[in-house]
Amino acid sequence: MIKKIIVLGVSGSGKSSIGQRLAEQLGYPFFDGDDYHCDANVKKMATGTPLNDEDRMGWLATLNQLLQDTDKAVIACSGLKPEYRTILRNGVDQLAMVYLKGDIETIWQRHQKRDGHYFKGRGMLESQFATLIEPTSDEAIIVDIDQEVDAVVNEALQQLKQ
Repeated sequence: MIKKIIVLGVSGSGKSSIGQRLAEQLGYPFFDGDDYHCDANVKKMATGTPLNDEDRMGWLATLNQLLQDTDKAVIACSGLKPEYRTILRNGVDQLAMVYLKGDIETIWQRHQKRDGHYFKGRGMLESQFATLIEPTSDEAIIVDIDQEVDAVVNEALQQLKQ
């Protein structure tokens, strides 16, 4: 069985909620990648300014180290580009990625229902979609999020077990 899982997707795709549910089902610890951003990144996003590649490098290295230092883990992380996912995978065995695929309108509707999150504005979501290079089925398990949360979790679990 896979011991480490990264739940990928743009902000609002359900990475945290799906990741937590997967972790519960598997008995693994859950880590929200958002909790590992440096203060400068959080401040930047809170003002509606998208992160760039340079902003993300230290954060991705921190998440990679977390994966290397834990026996089992589920981590929520956007992982928008192949080079980001390469950093996350570096030196990590028994790793699977689950990509939560959704369209901008569905995800924007979810964003508008969120309270207290530092990720602000449609412009930032559009920036994530512009940056996103979706993983292929060779790189990640792809799950359509246009279904109930239980169905997303069950589909991901079924594919992880295969």
